[in-house]
Amino acid sequence: MRLSKILTAAVFAPALFIAAFAADQAPAYRIVKEVALGTPDRWDYVVYDGPQDRVFVAHSDKVTVVDNKTGLVVGHVEGMPGGTHGVAFAAGKGYTDDGKAGVAVVFDLKTLKKLKTIKAEPDADGIVFDPTSGHILVIDGDSGKVTAIDPTTDKVVATIDAGGGLEFGVSGENGKFYVDGAEKGEIVRIDTKTNLADAHWPQKGCVKPHGLAIDRQSMRLFASCANKVMVVVDANTGAQLAALPIGEGTDFAEFDPSRKWAFSSNRDGTLSVIAEEGGLRALTPVTTAYGARTMAVDPKTGRLFLVSADYAVDDKAADARHRYTIKPGTAKLIMLDPVTTP
Repeated sequence: MRLSKILTAAVFAPALFIAAFAADQAPAYRIVKEVALGTPDRWDYVVYDGPQDRVFVAHSDKVTVVDNKTGLVVGHVEGMPGGTHGVAFAAGKGYTDDGKAGVAVVFDLKTLKKLKTIKAEPDADGIVFDPTSGHILVIDGDSGKVTAIDPTTDKVVATIDAGGGLEFGVSGENGKFYVDGAEKGEIVRIDTKTNLADAHWPQKGCVKPHGLAIDRQSMRLFASCANKVMVVVDANTGAQLAALPIGEGTDFAEFDPSRKWAFSSNRDGTLSVIAEEGGLRALTPVTTAYGARTMAVDPKTGRLFLVSADYAVDDKAADARHRYTIKPGTAKLIMLDPVTTP
């Protein structure tokens, strides 16, 4: 079947991305490119860089860089044996991490060569640029800390104690940084001027929030939780506005500002979609491929980027996580475009 064709069957296919939708409520996407990433088979966050129109995939001990227009791999940021996770951009440079070493890694955006390493904390993970403070914020997951780096000097300016193990975070672009407090089932708000946590908002019914997205117009946060729930939170007050169903194995959340949709990418091969307009509600999920648990979105075009691989299936396995085994060297970036414009 041609990749450009809109697929409508809600059937699992390990090596094929399939979109499922009901005509009256669910989004429809079409696959426009699949880009082979090769080995290693481990991947983590996917980050879209609009100014360069490139996609950065944390890919085990390196970051693989893909040109969005051509679908070609243009190079790699290499030399992170402890494993990469996040990517961010500031002052004309890129930032990633070596999680095991507990360092941030600075690289040249043109040559993709490493420039230096900056000590963070153990389990350096997600990385976000906060435009209000001008700082790179490194989320040190298991350490429960956030390392603030000034990209003009590449020096650590603060180490912020968030009070427990963390997952991903987002900038409100309002002097506040919001991060999933995975250990305590909360959202932690950090003041980026004082570099202190100034609020801890427990999220009822949310176990281990992993993904976090934000609508900066309505100032709503969307936290995807390990117990198959997405909670919607008022970013000003911390009040929980809704709790809606999502798929299993979430690891990331995104928000499309044009369509007013929040997404949760899930390991079980679904892309959960939460609509804002007309009242907060869950739309029919898009069926993806097993393992596509992280994602990014181009806010201008609505193009989605996910990473998966081809899997061998063992129907006799004792549980779902051991049922699927990645076929070596089959990791791939999948690009999908919305069928209709907002």
